[in-house]
Amino acid sequence: MRTKIFIAAIVLCLVTSSLVIYMIAGCSAERASRYSSLRLANKSDKSNEEYDLLREDTYQRRNESAVTEESSLQSQEKAKNLMLPPESNSRELLNASGSSVYESESYTPPGSSSKYEPEISKIPISNDGAKKPYSDALTLPENWKDLSGRKTRQSISGGMEGGRGGADKFDVSVFGPVPLLGDTPLVGNLFGRDDDGKRLSQVQLRNELMNFSADEIWVIAKVDAPRRVVSDDYPGSGAMLAKLPKQEKEIPLPLKHTDVKGDICGYIATVEVTQQFQNPYKEKIEAVYVFPLPDNAAVNEFIMIIGDRKIRGIIREREEAEQIYQQARDQGYTASLLTQERPNIFTQKVANIEPSKKIDVNIKYFSTLAYVDGWYEFVFPMVVGPRYNPPGYTAGVGAVAHGRTGISGQDTEVQYLKPNERSGHDISLAVNIDAGVAIEEIKCPSHVIKKSPLKEEKLTVKLSELDNIPNKDFVLRYKVAGSKVKSAFVTHQDKRGGYFTLMLYPPESLKNVQRAPMEMIFVLDCSGSMNGKPIEKAKDAINRALRQLQPNDTFQIIRFSNNASQLGPQPIPATAENIRKGLEYAASLNGSGGTQMIEGVKAALDFAHDPERFRLVSFMTDGYIGNEADILEAVHDKLGASRIFSFGVGSSVNRFLLDRMAVLGKGAVAYIGLDEEAGEVIDLFYERISHPALTDVTIDWGGLEVTEVYPNKIPDLFVGRPIIVTGRFTGSRDTKIRINGKVGNVDEQIAIAVDLDDEASNHPGIACVWARRQIETLANQATYDQNAELPVQIKQVALEYGLMSSYTAFIAVDSSRQTLGDHGFTAVVPVPVPYGVRYDTTVQE
Repeated sequence: MRTKIFIAAIVLCLVTSSLVIYMIAGCSAERASRYSSLRLANKSDKSNEEYDLLREDTYQRRNESAVTEESSLQSQEKAKNLMLPPESNSRELLNASGSSVYESESYTPPGSSSKYEPEISKIPISNDGAKKPYSDALTLPENWKDLSGRKTRQSISGGMEGGRGGADKFDVSVFGPVPLLGDTPLVGNLFGRDDDGKRLSQVQLRNELMNFSADEIWVIAKVDAPRRVVSDDYPGSGAMLAKLPKQEKEIPLPLKHTDVKGDICGYIATVEVTQQFQNPYKEKIEAVYVFPLPDNAAVNEFIMIIGDRKIRGIIREREEAEQIYQQARDQGYTASLLTQERPNIFTQKVANIEPSKKIDVNIKYFSTLAYVDGWYEFVFPMVVGPRYNPPGYTAGVGAVAHGRTGISGQDTEVQYLKPNERSGHDISLAVNIDAGVAIEEIKCPSHVIKKSPLKEEKLTVKLSELDNIPNKDFVLRYKVAGSKVKSAFVTHQDKRGGYFTLMLYPPESLKNVQRAPMEMIFVLDCSGSMNGKPIEKAKDAINRALRQLQPNDTFQIIRFSNNASQLGPQPIPATAENIRKGLEYAASLNGSGGTQMIEGVKAALDFAHDPERFRLVSFMTDGYIGNEADILEAVHDKLGASRIFSFGVGSSVNRFLLDRMAVLGKGAVAYIGLDEEAGEVIDLFYERISHPALTDVTIDWGGLEVTEVYPNKIPDLFVGRPIIVTGRFTGSRDTKIRINGKVGNVDEQIAIAVDLDDEASNHPGIACVWARRQIETLANQATYDQNAELPVQIKQVALEYGLMSSYTAFIAVDSSRQTLGDHGFTAVVPVPVPYGVRYDTTVQE
């Protein structure tokens, strides 16, 4: 009897459990069926009511699941424990070579609530008589008032489980209305406030909005969004990875292609760079890409392209732009952010790229070309070289292996592909040249190019499809007929006034005067990044230069890596025996260790100068350091009577550093590519310095009233090396400009005719070139002057002229829709190490 009762109890329990399971499954099936039906209906109809019903049902289903399912609670708690802290501590370690490495130690703060609503202050805007850009069909639906009633998705706090994200994972928010164009922004003080910081009235704000030339402007209200969560692993993408014959591993990356189009008119280049991003993964991503541009690039336009839509970026204070971007990313909107880390290093971020979707980012800039001995030079950098950062320095640019986010301890990091890894990222480049005078010769020492038939003044150059790996600078040189360009004086006038650039040429008479005795100081970078081909090129240059010294010259050779040493305590006479010793000393040097360039600067500039000789200091380096400001400050403080004539050696040199050293050092800089003969560059260099400069240069501007001229003080003019002067002017009369100077004790004068009506001498980019030069001059001053007003001045110029700087950034947000999915991860774009640079001596793993 007891056995029968026991069996009956077991059967009753099984039946009851089956009924409960059936009821739960039935409810889930009904909900899933409803969700599937609405999704199909939404694809075909996309009505607001179905969209709202779908979102509300999804939100309700998530809340029910969070309440009834214990695993969901555990998942949320786990996500909270993975939150990044507001700050992290670092401790210094030593690697096998003795170099400092910084390892982050982070703590786990408590999680944050999953429910919050953004506070959005609205301005009543009527759709009647709406003007562009607000009613532009390419940027928003013409009937955009219906957006105010829509509801957005509610997110669950915490990231996805499993930690498969390639870097940073993030959640999107939230419950609330989609913000409208014209919503009052709650971040920053520039937008929507007057000069005194007071909030503008509705009418004033409307007028300010209408003055923007953007296709779309959108600012998100400030919310307390969840923090990102870091993971060291990379997500599975389902993509087929191919093994090449050399056993290279192909890495799927969000940056698929870069397209560069340049137009050169005279000595002004207008360049458009289009970065084509796509998502090869199964979840949506944030793409992060650190890339170079010329250090004199005046970046003034930024457009995000999604299908047929173009969202024009707006310039903002950097902190404000970063806040807007983070809020847009966390709320699920597609957004792009462009920031400047150095004048030649930029970071591009694109948030919420959905699986299999494509987004293009277009960047436009103006720049001036170098001109040497009748040759113009156009340079487009393609990859950031790995930087060395001194121990304890955190404001540099870290060089880390692919997937090793955060191990360098630097504010900016570049991830590099290993030697056996490759990506599908390639580059195309085309340059249209209108020289204004006949083009005699063209060459590209860095790449294989294709040329259109030469038509006197015009030529088109394209990069070969077989040489499209972005691992070295593209260098294009072309020689023009005659000893002068067609127009040395280029102007532009708009409502802000007149702007000009003037290319100053040294007089021909300098070639007939012999130089004074020299004190030649060679400073050779012997760090790890120079190991191999770069240091061999640098030593070839030193050897050739030593053999060109004259008996009444002196010389010194200084090497630096982790420290500095030299051939002797003082410069030694250039006798045959001493030159032989110098050649032997240079041949014994090799590349290894860090790049403590400050030690080389001190060693070269600290010892007493011989007043009977013209001291020239030549730095032979790739410039791969992260503490450029320290070097520039030391050059300014210690220069004295020395002049710096440096050589950049390598395929992707830090031109920003070497160009700035030449400016502060009142000298010049030349570049030696790894596939170029060092002898030709050295011979041209000695041809230039074998004659004295035009000194004590002043300019008589004739009938023009000229202000805010850069550089503030005109440097000396050397043979074959003109300089570019830019400034503002008022007046409209044709006149003559006279440049006065001295060659030794002899007065010299150069006259340039100015025709303000000459269309060939007008270029719309001159205003941006002037503003960029003003920013550059203020930034140079900031390296040695701690005046707190300098950053404010840089920021004001950048905002007024819509330019990138260290204190401003471009932000673009697509406010038309939120992307699908309640989470995503950050995918950093790794790059190849520059051509000729060894991975094992430069990249931290």
